[in-house]
Amino acid sequence: MTTDMRTRVRAGDPDAFAELFDAYAQAVYHHAFRLTADWSVAEDVMSATFMEAWRRRESVDAEGGSLRPWLLGIATNVARTHCRGNRRYRAAAAEAGPASLRIPDHAEETAGRVDDRRRINATLTALSSLKRAEREVLVLCLWEGMEYADVARTLRIPIGTVRSRLSRARTKLRKLADAELGRERRELTPLTRQVKGDRTHAIRSAEEGIR
Repeated sequence: MTTDMRTRVRAGDPDAFAELFDAYAQAVYHHAFRLTADWSVAEDVMSATFMEAWRRRESVDAEGGSLRPWLLGIATNVARTHCRGNRRYRAAAAEAGPASLRIPDHAEETAGRVDDRRRINATLTALSSLKRAEREVLVLCLWEGMEYADVARTLRIPIGTVRSRLSRARTKLRKLADAELGRERRELTPLTRQVKGDRTHAIRSAEEGIR
C-alpha cells in the first residue's frame, strides 16, 4: 500500500477500505486463527478488525508503506479481548488441532508427509502452552514474517523485548513440540503393536482354516 492509500484510508474513503479488505482479509484471518486456535473466533476477529480499523482510520500515519502491520496489530488486540489468558486457547487447540490436522489413512501417504502433519499438529498444540506475549511475538515474526521494528511498533514494545521474547518462545516451542511428538509416538506404539498382533492372529486363523 502506498502513501496515497494511507491518505484515502485516513479520509475514510469506502473504496480504499474495500481494497484494504481484499488485500489483507485472508492474512488477518489466518493471523487470528494462529492466536486463537478457533476458526469461528478467527472469523469474528477478522470482521471486528476491519470495523476497528475504520473507527481508528485517523490514527494511520500519513507516510509509510504497507498497512498490513497496522491491521495485524489491531487483530492482535481484538484477539486478546476474545481470548483472555490461555485457558480457552488450550481447550480449542486440544479439540481443533488433532481433528483438523488428522492424517488420512491412505496407503499412498508417505512417511515424510505423515511426520510433517504430526509435527504441525504438535507445534499447534505446543503453541497454546506459550504465554500470550510470547505467542504474539512468535506469530508476528515467524508466521507473518514481520521485521522486528514493525513488530515492536505493532505491539508497542521495545525492539530488544521483541528479540528476547522471540528467543524464549522459539526455545520453548521447540521443546514443547518435541515433547508432544514423543507423547503421540508413545500413544501410537501400543496401537501399532495391537494392529500387528490382530493381523498375525487373523493370518494364523486363516491358515488353520485352510488346513
